[in-house]
Amino acid sequence: MRATVAASLLRGMKYFFDNLSIKLILQGMNWIWKKFDDLTLQELYDIMAARQEVFVVGQKCAYLDADGIDAGSWHLLGYRGKDLVAYLRVVAPGLKYPEMSLGRVLTVPKVRGEGVGRELTAESLKRIESTFGHKPLRISAQAYLEKFYSDFGFKTVSAPYQEDDIPHVEMFRN
Repeated sequence: MRATVAASLLRGMKYFFDNLSIKLILQGMNWIWKKFDDLTLQELYDIMAARQEVFVVGQKCAYLDADGIDAGSWHLLGYRGKDLVAYLRVVAPGLKYPEMSLGRVLTVPKVRGEGVGRELTAESLKRIESTFGHKPLRISAQAYLEKFYSDFGFKTVSAPYQEDDIPHVEMFRN
């Protein structure tokens, strides 16, 4: 009798944890890390659509997004299901700064406040380390995100300045 109850309890626990794992995978992030030439057309479309949603429409910032830097960059895409919800590009040294840099960092509005930006930044640092080894990084951060980036070891190295009519600061991480 006890063995039957214990077996039934174990089956129930296994079902619960199997379904919990599936749920966590569905809610979790699928990270894609690629050079520009390796992006699929769908991934490129998703990137451009997210960048327009966040920067052009969301921040009301008319600027030339196709700046010639994407081709020399690595791209980190964060998908939930079929939706691109987080993105950044890792710019090769010499294209924007003498050091490697992060740019076009975004999370789409529907996931803000969920920690996705922190997850994106941590994942990017991990991918950079595993692909290139330890590299110094320089970023142009929106000024209101200065504390956010300082939590990842970035130090402010400039006075505030305007970029596309938005206050920014230059930050460096050695």
